[in-house]
Amino acid sequence: MELLGEIVAGRPLYVVAVKEEAQFLDTDLPVLLTGMGKVNAATALATVLGRGPRPSGIVNLGTAGALRPGFIGTHVIGTVLQHDFDGALLATLTGETYGEPLTLPDGGDVVLATGDAFIADEASRARLAEQAALVDMEGYALATVAQLAGVPLQMVKHVSDEAGDGAARTWRESVAACARELADWAAANPPYRS
Repeated sequence: MELLGEIVAGRPLYVVAVKEEAQFLDTDLPVLLTGMGKVNAATALATVLGRGPRPSGIVNLGTAGALRPGFIGTHVIGTVLQHDFDGALLATLTGETYGEPLTLPDGGDVVLATGDAFIADEASRARLAEQAALVDMEGYALATVAQLAGVPLQMVKHVSDEAGDGAARTWRESVAACARELADWAAANPPYRS
């Protein structure tokens, strides 16, 4: 976890998993680098929100794997779900519902599946494509923390790979170009202010 800049009440916060994804982000707003995965994302965001002051909103920028052929570009996420959490099974064991999909208020119609596994095989890709268009490793955790803290969240993902065979190599090769696209999106869409 690394916080670049200082969080100020009434101003937004950018949240990005790794420095490679933020390398071209040109902003005077603070940027939180969480590290990869749900635990790192949740811990980092909860830590800075718990310390205060609270930002007016959070903009999560990051890369994502495409689960469907031809799905490219930059997308504002409308719904995020966990693909590695069996809420239905837990409900049968406990009678409680956990881990339901989350709808982001200012999102589009794109569904993002989040899990701690980097998806890089065709079988996993095909299974996840039945539920979502994109896959990442932090989105659901960030959405959960933001929702619990009462801070609005906008999630923006740029497709870095096709989440199938060779995805890890493709991500390494494309992350700089993706970071440029995310920075361009951020420059063209200044985050909300209170």
